[in-house]
Amino acid sequence: MNINEVRGKFNELKGDFKKKWGELTGDDWKQVSGSKDKLLGILQQKYGRTKEQAQREIDDFMKDDRDRKVS
Repeated sequence: MNINEVRGKFNELKGDFKKKWGELTGDDWKQVSGSKDKLLGILQQKYGRTKEQAQREIDDFMKDDRDRKVS
């Protein structure tokens, strides 16, 4: 998924993101504001993920969302 897709989906999926990554605060989400790179950095910092792990986690989350909508 590219950055424009993440930005476009961010507001739509914000509640789902918050459920998935519950440790992130309102300030964290303001920082992210649709930026995949910022989300990657915050996931690395708050959850101790490597960049690759965070990338895979975001991509899997977005894929699962697409799959739910197709079903």
